[in-house]
Amino acid sequence: MPGSAARRAADPPGTRHNGWVSLYRDVGVVLRTHKLGEADRIITLLTREHGQVRAVAKGVRKTTSRLGGRVEPFMHVDVQFAVGRTLDIVTQVETITPFAQHLGADYGAYTAGTAMLETAERLVDDGGEPAVQQYQLLVGALRALTEGRHNPGMILDSYQLRALAIAGYAPSFGLCARCGAPGPHRNFHAPSGGILCDTCRMPGSAAPSPSAVTLLAALLSGDWETVDVSDDRARRESTGIVNAYLMWHLERSLRSLVHVDR
Repeated sequence: MPGSAARRAADPPGTRHNGWVSLYRDVGVVLRTHKLGEADRIITLLTREHGQVRAVAKGVRKTTSRLGGRVEPFMHVDVQFAVGRTLDIVTQVETITPFAQHLGADYGAYTAGTAMLETAERLVDDGGEPAVQQYQLLVGALRALTEGRHNPGMILDSYQLRALAIAGYAPSFGLCARCGAPGPHRNFHAPSGGILCDTCRMPGSAAPSPSAVTLLAALLSGDWETVDVSDDRARRESTGIVNAYLMWHLERSLRSLVHVDR
């Protein structure tokens, strides 16, 4: 893992300073977990200062563990890590926001949130670099889901478009993505970076309705007044466009999308 490798290069495994093991602390959202041995789990987090981090949480599958519920997907936590030989080790966890408790009772919000976590995992690498904007965006989107501010599917689409933009893949829904001609335009082509004018139209371009293009621009900019009054047809079209654009840049679809309650 490049992120841990970078930290280990600065602090070799088991390094002690004045008798203490090398430690670091960060805030993050738990994206995924999987079992390790009989009692441990490997926890994948999106952290503010270290990007994506994978670390071992020892003994969390035991019924006596105090950490178990704090290192489940969706949990927003303050974590202390010890630098390890291959994977770092979770040593302390403090809950900031228990998103998991709120999302579990709402299927639509839960499935949309699951797709957000998978999106974050795919877009943010584990190079050990800060991911402040991606972290803040994910926390804000999960908070919007738990508070029921808007339609869960629309929150998901907006999150994915904005996460792509932060990652350097911002789509264009106004100006032609190839020649810059002012819109409105109706030809969407993911490989070209968004909407195209008729002159630049590429084979295989989709032709979303004007209302869907307006909705996509609103989702990207966070114009929720426009999003909240959009109709079902425009929402279905825009979701298809978002999924196609995301799949193009990730090079495959997200497994969790098939479960999202639209």
